[in-house]
Formats: sequence, structure tokens, C-alpha cells
Amino acid sequence: MGRTLTQITLDFATAGNETAEMPVISVPEKKDNELKKEKLQKTGPIVKVKDQVKPVSARGRRSLKSLNQDVDLIQIPDDETLFQKQYYPIGEVATMFRVNQSLIRYWETEFDILKPKKNRKGDRFFRPIDVKNLVLIYDLLRRRKFTIEGAKEYLKKNKKAEEKFVAIQSLENLKLFLQQLKSEL
Repeated sequence: MGRTLTQITLDFATAGNETAEMPVISVPEKKDNELKKEKLQKTGPIVKVKDQVKPVSARGRRSLKSLNQDVDLIQIPDDETLFQKQYYPIGEVATMFRVNQSLIRYWETEFDILKPKKNRKGDRFFRPIDVKNLVLIYDLLRRRKFTIEGAKEYLKKNKKAEEKFVAIQSLENLKLFLQQLKSEL
């Protein structure tokens, strides 16, 4: 136990070059999240979700959270301006609801109350009544979270569903008016 430790030095210089030093390679250590972030930044925009970095994708289904945010953003004109035109092309209707045209075509196949007119070419033209029915379907599916089967059943059983929907809309308009009035005070 009385032994002392001594340090040994080694010389790695080559025989012809006495002054050459050993190369030092220093690599900064990066965490896995930083490496992922760098990789994703090269590929496109990113979204941080609970300390995870994910790329933003325009494909696939939208999340329920993003659907909830878009429910109040539909741009349906009031009845007077809606009934000024006899027909609305499917593109216009899709922009009113902020959805794809394919979704509206799908709803047309699923719900019997939607009956748009078609020309010889097959283009769909929606009457104002069809647009009002689409508002009702959109409300059932997106705001009230019915399934398609549940919405069909609801519309079959409740023949006065449209009247209830109109009452709910007028109450929501009244609520918005009162909130605006409160904010002005």
C-alpha cells in the first residue's frame, strides 16, 4: 500500500517531425431534440407540441382542435343577400364553409335534404335553401360533434330541427350583440 502512482507520458511524434502535435477533434455534443429540430428545419415549417418538434403537413385529417377553431369562421351571408342569387356554384359554397368541395359532394351523397341542381356537364349548383341545409349539417357535424349516422338520425327524427337551429342561431346572434355592447361600456 505504500506505492505511489507515477504519470507516464507518451510521445506520438513521427520520426521525421519532432514538433507535430496530435490533432484534437472536438465535436460539440447535441441532444437528440436539437438534432431533430435541425433536420426538421431543413425539411419545412415545424410545430412544437409538448417538447416534441413535428413538421406541419397539409395532408391527412385535420385535428379536432383545428376544426373547433374554424367552426366560428364560416362566412354565410344573411338571408337577404343569400336569396338574391338563385344558384351558388359548389366552389362558392365551399369557400363559404371553408371546406373542400369534395366534402360537400360527400355530404350531398350522405344527406337526403341536399339536392343541388346539376347541369349537363355535371357541375353542382346549390339553391339558397340547400345552403341553409348545409349550415344545419355543418352545425351538427362540426359544432355539435355528431357522427354522420347520428346527424342523419337526428334529421329524420326531428322534423323541426331546422326551427330549433334557427332559434339557436338567433340566440347566438343576440349573445354576440350583448357581448359587443358590454365591451363598449
